[in-house]
Amino acid sequence: MEIIITKNYDELSEKASKIMLDVIKNNPSAVIGLATGTSPLGLYNNLIKDHKENGTSYKDIKTVNLDEYMGLDISSNQSYVYFMRENLFNHLDINLNNTHIENGKAEDPAKECERYNNLLHSLKQDIQLLGIGSDGHIAFNEPNTPFGSETHIADLTESTIKDNSRLFNSIDEVPTKAYTMGLKNIMNAKKILIIANGKNKAKAVSDMVNGKITEEVPASILQLHPNCTLIVDEDAGSLL
Repeated sequence: MEIIITKNYDELSEKASKIMLDVIKNNPSAVIGLATGTSPLGLYNNLIKDHKENGTSYKDIKTVNLDEYMGLDISSNQSYVYFMRENLFNHLDINLNNTHIENGKAEDPAKECERYNNLLHSLKQDIQLLGIGSDGHIAFNEPNTPFGSETHIADLTESTIKDNSRLFNSIDEVPTKAYTMGLKNIMNAKKILIIANGKNKAKAVSDMVNGKITEEVPASILQLHPNCTLIVDEDAGSLL
């Protein structure tokens, strides 16, 4: 695992966007795995800025997102499909038909998992962006998720619900289940880019990098990936 420690979030976002743009510019039809949450916002802003200033095209790019809340779709401004459109897709020349995410309101959850899993098998990520939760989860693969997991429905832990509640009006509004790409799906990516910022991520980052490889810390599986880059600010990297 290559580790890059930056002075602050802006530098983190700049370095992460350069890695992402290197993939996009060298392969204009690449499959890009994307993440939600606050950590990637700076990176996404840099992609938008580059698109507007340099004309980098996304018309043949395909995207796959990690996860989506169960019960939410584009009609909810708390859904991840809404997040992606507002914070990235609506500002690029990307074809929305080439952007993929689980359907949070699918009538048959088991069939939706199967559908998305089959999609991931056909669209292998050239690069997969990840954040990390304070308990070491990646996507919504909570502690003790099997390393061999594929797309499934996750029961969100109390700490994840609490972490995500900052984006809702109240903690009671946070869904307790989500569709998520599995750890095996993530590890299938040709390259992984994981970013983390803030003191609250320091222990999880340390456990991921220096701890034993264990399902208790889902992110620790990334130690086994042949092409993984971790970018952290000084706070998130303070225990490394």
